[in-house]
Amino acid sequence: MSRHGALYQDIVPFTSRFYDKGKFGRIFPSLPPFAMDTTKVREALKDIGKKGGIMDAKDDMNQNPVNLITDPTLQINNPNSPVMGAGMTFLGQFIDHDITFDPTSSLERQSDPEFIENFRTPSLALDNVYGSGPGASPHLYDQSDGLGIKMLLHPLESQGKDGIDKYDLPRNSQNTALIGDPRNDENLIVSQLQVLFLQFHNKLVDAIRTKYPTKSPSIVFNEAQELVRWHYQWILLHEFLPLLCGEDVVRDVLTNGRKFYGWHNQPYIPVEFSVAAYRFGHSQIRPSYRANFGTANKPNPTAFFADIFDFAADHNSPDPNDLRGGKRAERRFIDWHTFFNLGDGSMRPNKLIDTKLSSPLFQLPGFASGDVISLASRNLLRSLTFSMPSGQRVAHAMRFTPMGAEVFSDLKNYKVNFENSTPLWFYILKEAEVQQMGLKLGDVGARIVTEVFVGLLEGDNTSFLSQNPFWKPSLPCCEAYRTNKHFTMADLCRIAEGKTLVEF
Repeated sequence: MSRHGALYQDIVPFTSRFYDKGKFGRIFPSLPPFAMDTTKVREALKDIGKKGGIMDAKDDMNQNPVNLITDPTLQINNPNSPVMGAGMTFLGQFIDHDITFDPTSSLERQSDPEFIENFRTPSLALDNVYGSGPGASPHLYDQSDGLGIKMLLHPLESQGKDGIDKYDLPRNSQNTALIGDPRNDENLIVSQLQVLFLQFHNKLVDAIRTKYPTKSPSIVFNEAQELVRWHYQWILLHEFLPLLCGEDVVRDVLTNGRKFYGWHNQPYIPVEFSVAAYRFGHSQIRPSYRANFGTANKPNPTAFFADIFDFAADHNSPDPNDLRGGKRAERRFIDWHTFFNLGDGSMRPNKLIDTKLSSPLFQLPGFASGDVISLASRNLLRSLTFSMPSGQRVAHAMRFTPMGAEVFSDLKNYKVNFENSTPLWFYILKEAEVQQMGLKLGDVGARIVTEVFVGLLEGDNTSFLSQNPFWKPSLPCCEAYRTNKHFTMADLCRIAEGKTLVEF
């Protein structure tokens, strides 16, 4: 859902088997693009992804946000997933912002991924949280105690469910968030996920300083940062990826190694991943969410339900009636019980992975007049500008049986052969729908996503998988941890927002 600036030069697409730099690259550099970049193809892609088109779930946005969640008759074209909580979609967005940051890409110019700078380190090191550290990014850190090793937060003076104190991101006088990646303030949910990780770090700093009071501030910071990173990487490898790609695929890659994603000197971000496979999450977004159960420490607390985006909402309002980011108000916080399984039965699901996207995503707010404002159209056009191969060719290259033209009958009317040469993003969504009933990714999507994440962890000499592959989570916080050494996003929520000190 990110917006990007304009590319500073036109570059004729070029592919190389010898690419070895930490930028964007290709897993399958020899595969041709799925289509020629012509006016007819561009118009077809815009039409496929347009509001009211074949990818629009056609949610009734005249309904109030509560009905869109609770009324089954309003979900027929946009079914819920029975296996994955709503928070996993936004954890996926948060992870994406950790590993990629491309402010130079353009929808209108052809781009060679090897010449597009990835300004985010391609590793799972939480650069989006820590920036360049306390020394080089002091504006991200709380200087009030004279140490500057805890993350800066702004108390909202609001309490959520169970009396939990709530916080906002630190902001300047123009309400711009002071964070390591501005994209983590795009919507309220990912904004509050950023807050959650800031709180998690601060809790671990307090715990280390309490147990080891003589340790220097720099050592305390480094130890807390490593603990945060390793628990985050554990969640990705042992909760997020198995839910998304399947336990069997994750186990196979960890046990038998990667077959397709490799590099010469250091990892890069493949466009097959960033432009196609990892955009599965756009299909999981709900039209509306319950952000919280109300401000518990105020009279007559009222639950905050809202559309993820409302194109017609007043974007100048300090508290608009949607879940866009960049705002601070008393009610703009998240109760994580709705998004992760905190054991009280409040968690709600995300949507299935399929070729239908929730209707608010076809009218994104904040774009200039004349811009393409449908997220689906933007994704499809990026497939063209990056000269992406077809899903069928990628499946064949990965030694899977490609899905036949009959699966893509809804693309035949465009008369540009998309049913036989399908944009990779659309192919991967349809593959999940056909092969896995939308519960998780199919053959191509699951393998690409798993191999890239495992490869990034293996290629980072500071990750737990590289430094200590037998490491287990070390923060006892629940019975599940004590019995099987597991650690989930729900556990992270409990620690980050808990009122008691963490004990090692």
